[in-house]
Amino acid sequence: MKIAILSRNRRLYSTRRLVEACTKRGHEVRVIDILKCYIDIASDSPAIWYMGEQLEDFDAVIPRIGASVTHYGLAVIRQFEMMGVYCLTESIALGRSRDKLRALQLLSRKGIGLPKTSFAYNVHDAKELIKLVGGTPLVLKLCEGTQGRGIVLAETQKAAESVIEAFRELRAEFLVQEFIKEANGSDLRCFVIGDKVVAAMERTAAEGEFRSNLHRGGSAKLAKLTPTERRTAIKAAQTMGLQVAGVDLLRSARGPLVMEVNSSPGLEGIEGATSKDIADAIVAFVEENARPNANKTRGKG
Repeated sequence: MKIAILSRNRRLYSTRRLVEACTKRGHEVRVIDILKCYIDIASDSPAIWYMGEQLEDFDAVIPRIGASVTHYGLAVIRQFEMMGVYCLTESIALGRSRDKLRALQLLSRKGIGLPKTSFAYNVHDAKELIKLVGGTPLVLKLCEGTQGRGIVLAETQKAAESVIEAFRELRAEFLVQEFIKEANGSDLRCFVIGDKVVAAMERTAAEGEFRSNLHRGGSAKLAKLTPTERRTAIKAAQTMGLQVAGVDLLRSARGPLVMEVNSSPGLEGIEGATSKDIADAIVAFVEENARPNANKTRGKG
């Protein structure tokens, strides 16, 4: 097959591993920087151009879209969909997962466990917002934050009110969530492909830090999931409509709670912690689900 990997940097670990997996399995693979693409929107023959060349005859696309370029990335994926190309991560699913508030609302509607969360546009009474999640300590999250950025732990009422006021002054959208003390600074990253959790790791925050993200100095080790945790991760990914997802769970006294569903999960940490070839599993899934030369006919928009 002819496969495109949408990535802004071919040197990134995840991109390199996917290229290696595609090549190893005998596919023609090309890394495409979405910001160098331009789109020809035509009812009879939609097309994508890349640095003066028309992109044609791709059988599948593997999007690796960074949060900062989500809007344009969605446009490029939609164009491939219009051209009838199989996209591992569909535009609708990516859009759902990147909107943190919408994602939480969709998960809640499906009855999936979540930390108590509150959201408001114009907070006149911070005390009421704090009360909704059970008081302090609590966690405040910018809706646009990634990799642990824009997340603050407020241990006292005064600290929480101060951070809320600061976010308001910045006109930033944010969520207020309960702090799950019994998680002890750890969470689970469950890597879902299709209807299976293919790997899972437990991430633990560095000393003096409450965020367990590996980008923040956290450590990771192989995790053994309970059947409930496994079902929760799969249901969360399916609720977003994602074929590949990194589902982050907290172990709480009331069961697993979903923190986030990541539509472009990194491979380095989980491959290192579990010694599993996740890149190969992703490409194998593409082989099973993409139809070679399907782009000869029009697809959905």
